[in-house]
Amino acid sequence: MGSVKVWLEAFRLRTLPLSLSCIIIGSSLAFTNNSFDVSIFCLLLITTVLLQILSNLANDYGDTQHGADNHERLGPVRAVQSGAITKIQMKYAIFILTLLCLLSGIILLLFSFGPAQWKFILAFLMLGIGAIIAAIKYTAGKNPYGYKGYGDVFVFLFFGLIGVLGSAFLYMNSFELSFVLPAIAIGMLSTGVLNINNIRDIEGDTKAGKYTIAVRLGRKKAGIYHLFLITGGLISFGSYIVFFTESLEAWAFVLITPFLLKNIISMLCEKDAMKIDKQLKVLALSSFFVSLLFSFGLIIHQL
Repeated sequence: MGSVKVWLEAFRLRTLPLSLSCIIIGSSLAFTNNSFDVSIFCLLLITTVLLQILSNLANDYGDTQHGADNHERLGPVRAVQSGAITKIQMKYAIFILTLLCLLSGIILLLFSFGPAQWKFILAFLMLGIGAIIAAIKYTAGKNPYGYKGYGDVFVFLFFGLIGVLGSAFLYMNSFELSFVLPAIAIGMLSTGVLNINNIRDIEGDTKAGKYTIAVRLGRKKAGIYHLFLITGGLISFGSYIVFFTESLEAWAFVLITPFLLKNIISMLCEKDAMKIDKQLKVLALSSFFVSLLFSFGLIIHQL
């Protein structure tokens, strides 16, 4: 099989901070309700990392399978497309990651609910299986939903609503309606990261028949859509602080807004695909630090 370096590159570890943002927010919200647990937090991190790596490997395989990854594609070199990892090797890796995700998820549910609360365990197990299927079916297999423009919806759900509300529920064993606002916030920022990726790949995706939201909207309207996502995310964070917490410390997230404003301007005006690609890292890291500052603010206020 490929070298360790090749597999680490295929894992795309740079995507992990963004995927952990919803867990950090959900955990901090649970902390404000005196429900934080270190064991659950660690298991959440492990499960989320495994799911993200599974998604990255499936995406690598799927885009090569359907022709979206080719020699004209910008961004990081994909392992299967380049030949560094064969298709059969990638299939085995996806299978192993799927098993690890299930194992980690089941352990997490047992720690969170205990064997007696089997209804909660069953419900979250179905949700976890749904997340695994969504991770694989984004670009892999027949009729991948990412090629029909539904990727934005699934990112918003799993990196936003389900990620934040689900992780908070695992701590609290109850649902708090106000948590929907920060869940919407990080969901919109995460969708913005996907939108940059899709704006960058508009030309190649069009040729491959991958009809993302950016392809359907066109370059100009995709930039306006990006403006809506980022500003909507910031407003949602601010709304939660104003209406549901007295934490002035949580406003620390506004320190990152200059980077987000620059990112918005780039997506509205930039035409060079290489420069657009650089904005992926900017928004991913900015979203992660927004989540950290917002969460640390809530925790410090609680202490």
